[in-house]
Amino acid sequence: MRCEKLSYPILYKKEESGVRRKNEEESEIRNQESGIELPTIDYQLSTVNCQLSTVNNQLSTINCQLPPTYEQPAQSTIVNLSLQHQPIASQIAETIAKIIDRGDFILGRSLAEFETAFAAACGVKYGVGVACGTDAIALGLQACGINPGDEILIPANTFVATIIGVLQAKAIPILVDCNPDTALIDLTAATAAITSKTKAIIPVHLYGQMVSPRELLEFAECRNLIIFEDAAQAHLAASEGYRAGSLGKAAAFSFYPSKNLGSFGDGGMLITDDRNLAEKVRTLRNYGAKSKYLHSEIGSNSRLDNLQAAVLNVKLPYLETWNRDRARAAHHYNTLLAPLKSLGIVPIENRSGSGHIYHLYVIRITEESSIDRNTLQQQLAREGIQTGIHYPVPCHLQPAYQNLGNPGDFPHAETLCRQILSLPMYPGLSNTQIELVVRTIERSLNC
Repeated sequence: MRCEKLSYPILYKKEESGVRRKNEEESEIRNQESGIELPTIDYQLSTVNCQLSTVNNQLSTINCQLPPTYEQPAQSTIVNLSLQHQPIASQIAETIAKIIDRGDFILGRSLAEFETAFAAACGVKYGVGVACGTDAIALGLQACGINPGDEILIPANTFVATIIGVLQAKAIPILVDCNPDTALIDLTAATAAITSKTKAIIPVHLYGQMVSPRELLEFAECRNLIIFEDAAQAHLAASEGYRAGSLGKAAAFSFYPSKNLGSFGDGGMLITDDRNLAEKVRTLRNYGAKSKYLHSEIGSNSRLDNLQAAVLNVKLPYLETWNRDRARAAHHYNTLLAPLKSLGIVPIENRSGSGHIYHLYVIRITEESSIDRNTLQQQLAREGIQTGIHYPVPCHLQPAYQNLGNPGDFPHAETLCRQILSLPMYPGLSNTQIELVVRTIERSLNC
């Protein structure tokens, strides 16, 4: 397939000459009014250009002095979006051009189309596009009837956006430890955290794997708790006959660029089968207005813009194929890493089978390993292999959220933060690249 690079400036070419003439005319008028002679300006510009040339030469000299490792591109990046975007670049450019021609940038046709398509792909009726995944949590909880002071159970091993969404809804986040093998919320620990103020649980479908729907439904139903899914890393993930986002009362998704389905900026969506809940979020996202200049709620400005929705709509039909390719890469990792388990290299356990969509491929470097996580990460970096840590500090040990717990309160989450390492994972990651990663791990263990 021929790959084309996006060239957005072409979209504005029609107006370019007219704008330039207008700017030249305005500049000439200003010059006449100020009494400045053009030759003087030309001389000053010439002097500035000479100075810039000198600075560029100095920067070039500095760059030549940098160690070679800073100049060499990574052999394997942790994410590579260009492999997804290049084959569909012309489709994306054409779609963006149509929106520019129509001029419907906010709450437009492309947003409505994407809301319908993504909700259907997740197996629910309604989707409401918002500015980001954090807002999808905050506005969604409000629409679910969560009140100030209500307690929400969330895993200690999550990105802080989950906590921020709860706090923005004026609820109280109650952290719960995680399962050390899957890194997902431990429902046994969650049982011990329930009080009379507990109103909901937010299962975070971390790294692309769902929390067990069967166990979660049983847990919530017998305690009369709302299930509000954080599916920011679980686009079209599945388990036990459920798609991520179809399990609870509502779910929040993020379309941050590196997600399995990512936009060209920030973006998010709430999905639900509850029509009234969806309508309330539509109102809350748009200044609390059901119709223009009539505000029935204290809302906010949180709308997924039409350009981002259009990009996502182009990418959505490819999502299942991209997810399958991630699963193929994960299977190859699993096969090659299996002999290293006894040496302390243990992949996060997959209990969802083919439903795991591997937003991230995460390993644990356990006590049995001859080296620690940071040393291994450094060894991989020397070979040009980028890695990540998701996440290096548990939420309750973050400076802003130390009121949520003390060191030692969530031992599994704390241990994982010291052990986990995210290896390169994206559609198009080759077996050769995966084999290089694993060989480097093997050599590092034998050093």
